[in-house]
Amino acid sequence: MSNNMKVLFVEDDAAVRLGGVQAFRLSGMEVQAFERAEHALRYIEFGFPGILVSDLRLPGMSGLSLMDHAIETDASLPVILMTGHGDIPMAVDAMRRGAYDFVEKPYSSEQLVDVAQRALEKRRLTLDLWAVRQALAHRDTIEAKILGRSPAIDHLRRMILDLADADANALILGETGTGKELVARSLHDYGRRKGGNFAAINCAGIPELLFESEVFGHEAGSFTGAIKRRIGKIEYAQGGTLFLDEIETMQMSLQVKLLRLLQEKKFERVGSNDLLKMDCRIVAGTKVDLLELAALKHFRDDLYYRLGVVVLEIPPLRDRREDIPMLFEHFVLQAAAEYNKPVPVVSASHVRDLMSRQWPGNVRELRNVAERFTLGMPTRVDTTGNGVGAGAGKASLETQLNSFERQLIEEALRGCSGRAALACESLGVPKKTLYDKMRRLGISSEEFK
Repeated sequence: MSNNMKVLFVEDDAAVRLGGVQAFRLSGMEVQAFERAEHALRYIEFGFPGILVSDLRLPGMSGLSLMDHAIETDASLPVILMTGHGDIPMAVDAMRRGAYDFVEKPYSSEQLVDVAQRALEKRRLTLDLWAVRQALAHRDTIEAKILGRSPAIDHLRRMILDLADADANALILGETGTGKELVARSLHDYGRRKGGNFAAINCAGIPELLFESEVFGHEAGSFTGAIKRRIGKIEYAQGGTLFLDEIETMQMSLQVKLLRLLQEKKFERVGSNDLLKMDCRIVAGTKVDLLELAALKHFRDDLYYRLGVVVLEIPPLRDRREDIPMLFEHFVLQAAAEYNKPVPVVSASHVRDLMSRQWPGNVRELRNVAERFTLGMPTRVDTTGNGVGAGAGKASLETQLNSFERQLIEEALRGCSGRAALACESLGVPKKTLYDKMRRLGISSEEFK
């Protein structure tokens, strides 16, 4: 069975319930048992990763009513009913109303397990198909927003789509210029909170009182200059997402207040005693290892664990050089449209030069270089002396060759849908040569199927 798939098992007879639980567990299934239908209700929700197995006759709410509730909640949730001999007509009627199957008492453990396994497999396939459809529905949109063909960026996009609907706090880790706010906005845009507001605030260099006013809001007269009530970012983002960038710069006194907010889900405007409910997802961005800061007593480790329920790491541009040509071309086209300039020709030597840079400013720096290139201006040299242009320092020959080999091989595999045998013909190299290069560069043909 797939990981995390579960059987909800409702049976009022203690001996029968124990026997069923043992049978399921011996077959490797995760099971949660209940004496009454009412106790299982809170676990039944749309997309529940498992099945429901219930006795038909129960004290209080009947198994039939429980089944109706389950099917109304999620029509694709398999429900198996256990019936006595006299209840067969009722069970047949339940099948017509949407039950997956029924097992007549007395039944053997093998019978119960066999039906449950088939139902779990059906459920797994249903959920897998639903996940694929969801991913395909967003595929073009998110690929147009978060550009790149590298495996690392493809993985990041999949993570965003998988986690967008979750309300768990998220921590985005990435160097300056990698696009942390873009990832935060994508989590918002592709999730169930997209109808709410997205609010962003940079924690760097904001005085404590001003920060509290920005985040929590304030009442009129609460401090000098507070002429009227201000709605803070938390209140503005109700039903949406609040992004706190450069969270590592937040003062320790403010970290305590943020921790309290995350724990209690309530806040007060500055100058008010009225508690307001927080209903927004908190996403934080950082360019440093917060646990290392915590070890130095510059960041609260309890706050880190509250924020980092979900951690998304954005790779630096130097670790995904194969994305540079696409990104540069995209930024050049954008700049030409924005500044009403003709689209300049990007030569092969210019692309080689771009791919040899270290890019400490990452995508932000690349965008700046593309805009200057479009305007016909010389490109700036970055802080490491590795700017784009004549006289700039070069990466090693081996690094450049590996980058180009990787790009050529991945393009060939992508064009052949991951079939290495066809890619060999496309590249004009023997199979052994291609496989050796793929092993050396860490390329898997499975990524392109």
